[in-house]
Amino acid sequence: MIKISKLTKNFSGHIAVDDLSFQVEPGEVLGFLGPNGAGKSTTMKMLTGFLSPTSGSASILGFDIRTQRLQALRQMGYLPEGAPCYGNMTVMGFLEFIAEVRGYHGSERQERVDRAINLLALGGVYRQPIETLSKGFTRRVGLAQAIMHDPKVLILDEPTDGLDPNQKQEVRELIQGFGKSKIVIISTHILEEVSAICSRALIINNGRLLVDSTPAELESRCRYHHAVTLQADGPMDLLALAVLPGVAGIEENYAEQSLTVLARPGEVIFPRISALIAAKGWQMKKLDLEQGRLDEVFKRLTRGDAA
Repeated sequence: MIKISKLTKNFSGHIAVDDLSFQVEPGEVLGFLGPNGAGKSTTMKMLTGFLSPTSGSASILGFDIRTQRLQALRQMGYLPEGAPCYGNMTVMGFLEFIAEVRGYHGSERQERVDRAINLLALGGVYRQPIETLSKGFTRRVGLAQAIMHDPKVLILDEPTDGLDPNQKQEVRELIQGFGKSKIVIISTHILEEVSAICSRALIINNGRLLVDSTPAELESRCRYHHAVTLQADGPMDLLALAVLPGVAGIEENYAEQSLTVLARPGEVIFPRISALIAAKGWQMKKLDLEQGRLDEVFKRLTRGDAA
């Protein structure tokens, strides 16, 4: 378990993290969210021992990050923002160096390095200097060093930053696999990533906890929850849509020539709209049921618009 209790960081009068408390259990993938300057990276740095808290406590699998720092650090793999690496080293040389720092030598060192290279698909670049790699490959090298010792805890700051769509999908699947047996905390601004791989989402702003919930529950708070988006081959009868039971309103997207029919809280309007389409004989180009838009909920929460 990761346990954070009343964690606070004060930089010369500026409170970056303010009385933050939460726990994370094995098997959870926690999405740690917030706008720029919310305190995400500061919290990560305190969790990983790079910054000392002003007050409060944090423990990793029972080891206090201040009084048992080395024992705590042995339990975790950390991918910091920017994934700093030694640019003049080759990928292989850097990972061998990390393995040795972790205490692996001889055949075990090589097994660890080979496993990390295979998991992160670095076989095509392992002889290249890191400074010659693209941002995406450099990010993967950073993730490779974080998993070198098969840690019980993974703390990842923007793990898919700079990756192309295929690479993002591969890394997300890898993180989901890790999440079955490890504690994984992901700090990210990519809300699509939270919906894709996180079992839980925690949102902070101005250093304080706003919400701790599942992505699905957060999406259900959105006014687009259970909304239906339609695009037809011809004109549609907006009045007929508007008077259907459970409809809260209709939004028109003129650029896409589509409609989004909003549902009242707790109402499921998709079957009624489908029946109306069949009765009217409308030819549809698009008919989508929305679960909710996490970005819309995030904006409302972090701008202080929501209770």
